[in-house]
Amino acid sequence: MNEVFTRFTDWAILYIPNLILTALVLIIFLLVNRLLLPRVEKLAKNSKLNEEARKKTYHTARLLAGILTVAVLLLVWGVDFSGLIVLSTSIIALTGVALFASWSLLSNITSYFVLLFQKSYSKGNFIRIMDGDNYMEGYITDINLFATRLLTKDNEEIAYPNNLVLTRPIIINPKQHWQGIGKTSDKNQTPENQVQNQKN
Repeated sequence: MNEVFTRFTDWAILYIPNLILTALVLIIFLLVNRLLLPRVEKLAKNSKLNEEARKKTYHTARLLAGILTVAVLLLVWGVDFSGLIVLSTSIIALTGVALFASWSLLSNITSYFVLLFQKSYSKGNFIRIMDGDNYMEGYITDINLFATRLLTKDNEEIAYPNNLVLTRPIIINPKQHWQGIGKTSDKNQTPENQVQNQKN
């Protein structure tokens, strides 16, 4: 037993900087779990999302914190990434672009967390999305990882990508409600012109 203890103390003395750094990383991880993640959960509750969406938000945030902690611990203990450095940097670059580029499906996940922190996009708010000459409007019924769901006055449900919600002009709670989907040019015409256009 004494021999095992001696070997353990020798090992601990040899790797004391690594052990101290490991302890610091784990303390930071615990602080994030205790302080930051409950804030994310509270923001998800304030956004009036359904229970399933709130759970997804919390678990996604926990997963990201866990992956980051494991990656830092591997670096602390000197795991050699030199053979994978080109591959890993390429993957990081592609993932980084994919999380923020408007053409990427993954950017909807980034946009989801941005929308979650904006009170203007809370469940129940009426929004009008202006997309060039077109528009669509409705009540926000749900925001999931990839799309924001709108309910129109005609009880039609629209799934609109999260990244487009952030990059298009939005009118929050407009004074007048139009139709669910249409052209803004039609709203600028007089009733007589609209009747004439329909006849033509």
